[in-house]
Amino acid sequence: MTFGRLPPVTDPRITDLRINDARKTIVVTGVGVVSPYGIGLDCLQAGMLSGKCCLTPTKDVYPGFEGSTAQVCGLSLPATGADPRYSRSDRLAMVAARDAVTNLDCESVAFRESGAFMASTVAGLSEIDPGIAEDPAAWYRRGGGLARAASYPPAHVADAVGDDLGIRGPRCAVSAACASSAMAIALAANILLDGAAPMMLAGGSDALCPFTLSGFSSLQALDPEPCRPFDQNRNGLNLGEGAAVLVLETLEAAVARNASVLAVLRGWAMTNDAFHTTAPQQQGNGLADCMRLAMEMAKVSGDQIGYVNAHGTGTPLNDVAEANAYESVFRGRTSPIPVSSTKSYFGHCLGAAGALEAAITIVAVRCGALLPTLRLTDPIVSPSVNWLRGDVRREMLPLAMSVSAGFGGSNTALIFGDGGFGNDRS
Repeated sequence: MTFGRLPPVTDPRITDLRINDARKTIVVTGVGVVSPYGIGLDCLQAGMLSGKCCLTPTKDVYPGFEGSTAQVCGLSLPATGADPRYSRSDRLAMVAARDAVTNLDCESVAFRESGAFMASTVAGLSEIDPGIAEDPAAWYRRGGGLARAASYPPAHVADAVGDDLGIRGPRCAVSAACASSAMAIALAANILLDGAAPMMLAGGSDALCPFTLSGFSSLQALDPEPCRPFDQNRNGLNLGEGAAVLVLETLEAAVARNASVLAVLRGWAMTNDAFHTTAPQQQGNGLADCMRLAMEMAKVSGDQIGYVNAHGTGTPLNDVAEANAYESVFRGRTSPIPVSSTKSYFGHCLGAAGALEAAITIVAVRCGALLPTLRLTDPIVSPSVNWLRGDVRREMLPLAMSVSAGFGGSNTALIFGDGGFGNDRS
């Protein structure tokens, strides 16, 4: 099962995009992924379409913590992997970014002038032993060192990617909780529209670590079993780790270098609930507004969206708020909107979640695949939503939406299309 390559954008079917200005159309010409399935989009696609769940008992990785997590195994960066300046989050991002640019001319001026917008919430926390909170002096004496502490800031991930690839365009660190990497993609698209860079690498990275496990445990947000998003009997989330990076450029730039287009970023939007530090606004008003704004930008209606990859954490409050948002936005559709949460496959990857789910949404569009939520047996009642469960369904998907939400009320919606090239059903 291969992801394959689309025809070059000079294909005459590009007219299906109804593009008036190629300078203002943002396309995806590369996707790099590091997930619990492995390195590369092929691995992600094969794992998702097979319905494989990567969640394993947390105590196997972090003794003392109950529940389930999904870990990336076998990560290797020969040249820099052992360098203490780079955290695990940095290294996940670097591998994903290298994977994303495999088919690019990395010596070209356009590539050298590219920017890197990377998101993270954990960043270098994975390198800092919890003992630093108990006795900082002893931690440093044990070899904690300034090098590892210096990798803590979320900005370090963007710098790690930029320095590793040798690109010198604009860099930005985004840390807006669990919507972070979706927001990085949206902000990078805005940079391209402004003409501030010829190409952008955008995404996010986060690693598992005891700090985040402890934090979510203290919130009583972790499900001791593999999570069940949108189920009436859901009991919380599971944590995962990974990274995803999208290569974004304008259609004009892609045509000029005869690039292959993997997807078109038709619309995007960002909002904030301004409601509570951790709890979502229960009617989902901010998230609903975000989806409407993205559809307005894409100039599409709710009936034209074929699938929504939901934020879908599996927590009692989030799933209700999100269901209410879908009910508000898609009420009146000719048929209920197909929705699923792919966090049921490999958990919530925090700052990397939005970018990983954007990659999954691109896979769904390319393959014409409606991906089910695993373990969903008794869905939340929502008349306007078709909660996907059971087996993968095959269906042409000209447009699909990826939705992300996070603490502090951060919301982002991304709408991807196939660019009129049709679906790759391999």
